Amino acid sequence: MSDSLRQPQGTPCWVSLMAHDLPAAREFYGALFGWAFTPGPARLGPYVRASVEGRLVAGIGATAAVEGFPVDWVTYFSVDSADQVAQRIRDCGGTVALGPLDSEDAGRLALAADPFGAAFGIWEPHAHTGWQLRRAPGAVVWSELLAPSVLEAADFYAKCFGLSAVEDGLAEVASDEDAILLKVGGHRIAGIRQAGPEEPQPRWRVYFAVADLDVAVKTTEALGGHLEQGALGTHYGEVAFLRDPQGGPFALVRLADV
Repeated sequence: MSDSLRQPQGTPCWVSLMAHDLPAAREFYGALFGWAFTPGPARLGPYVRASVEGRLVAGIGATAAVEGFPVDWVTYFSVDSADQVAQRIRDCGGTVALGPLDSEDAGRLALAADPFGAAFGIWEPHAHTGWQLRRAPGAVVWSELLAPSVLEAADFYAKCFGLSAVEDGLAEVASDEDAILLKVGGHRIAGIRQAGPEEPQPRWRVYFAVADLDVAVKTTEALGGHLEQGALGTHYGEVAFLRDPQGGPFALVRLADV
């Protein structure tokens, strides 16, 4: 991929599912979204990249089926220096669980958690700058953090990625109904929403676009997943919240322009 596609620091650039059963996850998401798969860097274990019509959209890796490692989607944020941002995460009260380390020639990564325990990744791109398709069926639309304190969470991420230190309005934190929006260059890049009592563990929730929400929900259920909540009407489009057969949470959205 070209360097011209590299995202500004603090912008979500990739998502990866950490699955207990990689072949089963490939089968489920391949059938749901029409994904094709190619091998990816195996520094952390078996890993594949998913694509839609030849354009990369997400990754799936294998993780041990042990206590404390639930199946979940991890949102990665583009950074200019994984080492510098990892130190800033620690300085701001977060933890760095893994890395920074090189993922072959693709880039340099670290896995971290914010002060509330929500996991996320940072990615310093080299050969692999991130997804090549967004806001299209089968691709990521949005990542949103569910946190017990939206203001404290917004302050943490703004400081970690330098958003609060950028002048001339290039980056800011704004509000949207009951959510806080992280913005770079005037563009919304991610959301932070108050976690409800049904969300005991703060986490980043990933939204994927679909052309027909009803069909996608029925397909999820037919493939062994289940519906948690849906469909909800929002000003972005209709949304449903689901889990895959291994318990991994994700959201589907039918955008008004899809």
